[in-house]
Amino acid sequence: MTKLTGVGVSPGRVIGPVLQMPGRAREPLQGETWGADTTAEAETVRLKAASKAVQAELKRRADAASKDASAVLEATAMMAADPMLLKSATKLINAGTSAERAVWEAGSAVAEMLLSLGGYMAERTQDVHDVRARLVAELRGLPAPGIPTSDRPFILAAEDLAPADTATLDATKVLALITSSGGPQSHTAILARALGLPAVVAASGAEAIEAGTEVYVDGAAGSICTDPGDEERALAARWVEQSAALGTFNGTGATADGHPVPLLANVGSGKDARAAAAAGAEGVGLLRTEFCFLDRETEPSPDEQAAAYQEVFDAFPGSKVVVRTLDAGADKPLPFLTDATEPNPALGVRGYRTGSVSPGVLTRQLKAIARAAADSEAEVWVMAPMISTAAEAQAFGEMCLAEGLNRPGVMVEVPSAALTSEAILQHVGFASLGTNDLTQYTMAADRQLGQLAALNDSWQPAVLQLVKHTVAGAESAAASAATEKPVGVCGEAAADPALAVVLVGLGVSTLSMSARALPTVAAVLASVTRHEAQELAALALAATTAEQGRSMVRERLPILETLGQ
Repeated sequence: MTKLTGVGVSPGRVIGPVLQMPGRAREPLQGETWGADTTAEAETVRLKAASKAVQAELKRRADAASKDASAVLEATAMMAADPMLLKSATKLINAGTSAERAVWEAGSAVAEMLLSLGGYMAERTQDVHDVRARLVAELRGLPAPGIPTSDRPFILAAEDLAPADTATLDATKVLALITSSGGPQSHTAILARALGLPAVVAASGAEAIEAGTEVYVDGAAGSICTDPGDEERALAARWVEQSAALGTFNGTGATADGHPVPLLANVGSGKDARAAAAAGAEGVGLLRTEFCFLDRETEPSPDEQAAAYQEVFDAFPGSKVVVRTLDAGADKPLPFLTDATEPNPALGVRGYRTGSVSPGVLTRQLKAIARAAADSEAEVWVMAPMISTAAEAQAFGEMCLAEGLNRPGVMVEVPSAALTSEAILQHVGFASLGTNDLTQYTMAADRQLGQLAALNDSWQPAVLQLVKHTVAGAESAAASAATEKPVGVCGEAAADPALAVVLVGLGVSTLSMSARALPTVAAVLASVTRHEAQELAALALAATTAEQGRSMVRERLPILETLGQ
């Protein structure tokens, strides 16, 4: 038996055979030339043909994929025909380099440039490497990398998964995901949580497990072992029983003593909203409006936007739906709105800040939201992302009120917003903590990097202190205004059942998460009183490390073991 340890990013205990992602095309030899039996023109023609073939295949897959997966594949297809990549490769071909080596070197140069820019642009290096490998494979006449096919369920192992790979992953065949790189907020991790698949990332050696080897994966503990024994088989069987016994969320989140904690869903489309409603979600805590914009070269019209929002609102008549205005920039660039050449997009013009460079986009979006809200029975709240100051909150609140949207709020994603929450909430009615970005900015740790997984952890005492400060500021603002100023959480932290208890103990009023996480979070919350949650929150705040806080809280929540968490 061989044991590997990584970062558990999605709970679950399963056993199954491993299938490895097909290896990427090997690097062509340095100095490889096109030789005397061809010409630069012929090599350039080969390169262009490969580019068209790869782009066509990705587009074909996009046409057959879901809307979200299609957008990912379309973006990768565009990169396969990237003019800068092809121009750089052509220059190398003209200097005598083979097409394979030329596109490899050109891809490396583009990736290095993106990496130096940091933030979202750095994250795109994986896409460049993926496209580079696909082009080399096409030039060599080899199969393109992709998810392996199998007649029976399997555990997918890889160095990491590119967006173009995960976009077509069949969750009915894949039992779990294990990767040797990636971080807790990597594309692989987010996908696993959305699909409810057990997953371990940053597990060195995962990519070397021989295909067909039977392995045990514990997505909560972050452990992997080959040739599992009786103990592991018993744990996996128990997980199946526990999952079946857990059942579905009954639609009412509360602590053991009856303190209400509405459990809401994070959604990105009407389809998501309907699925969340069917899962018992008490409303929507985060509507990501980017789904209307991300696959567009131009801004969608107010009519198009209103129709899309209406779909979501109609899924929750009489319930709260919190709409986040366009969160463009950083990991969500838009051709008509953001500047892809920013040196550090994560700290650049993103979210609410885009209004300073593209006035009118936010106003038109608010008009579309107001129109959809007027034709809906949903209780529509609206919040702006990347608010840093009270002045920004005031300006946004006034914009909302001007359009008849009477429940304006803000996202708390940067430390300045947490530290000045009292002043900010004098101008708006609520706040929602985006713990993914709040953790990233507090710890100065890129949430995509596996090497920084220990820092990029919402259990970090500094992050929890900012949550506490935000709630305290909201309570002070509410007292002076003689009206409620609720603080919710819509980041990944809300889906961690142990951390959800801590957040409630810190005074957070609502939790929003993937619909798949609702039953588990509800069950764990129902196992503690509000006072017990406050005691556990105090333990986590007093911890000196994230791991210490997590361990102390989990030890006092025996239900987690019962639920296989």
